[in-house]
Amino acid sequence: MATKGANSNDKTTRKTDGQQPESLATFGAAARKGGKKPADLGLVATRETAPIATSSKAKDQAATKVLQRGVTGKDRGADAAANALPDRTRKGAKAAVKAVAKP
Repeated sequence: MATKGANSNDKTTRKTDGQQPESLATFGAAARKGGKKPADLGLVATRETAPIATSSKAKDQAATKVLQRGVTGKDRGADAAANALPDRTRKGAKAAVKAVAKP
């Protein structure tokens, strides 16, 4: 079963079947609560903590470019490739949910 927000027609609902909360989302929630994990965050992902859907191929390409830059010292688009991936830390949880939502 997918976890849904209060509104079952919410287009930003992400499938969370069997998913664990994304660690950065959990750390962010704890930081906003004075360093303690909120009681409502458990072992099952919610809409706000579900992993952000991303192409494995895009992640692999970005990682390869970052590693190549580290080894060769030459930038072959590592920053652009990494910045093209969805990032909960740059956009915040609400923006990340909107970026993944499909009408």
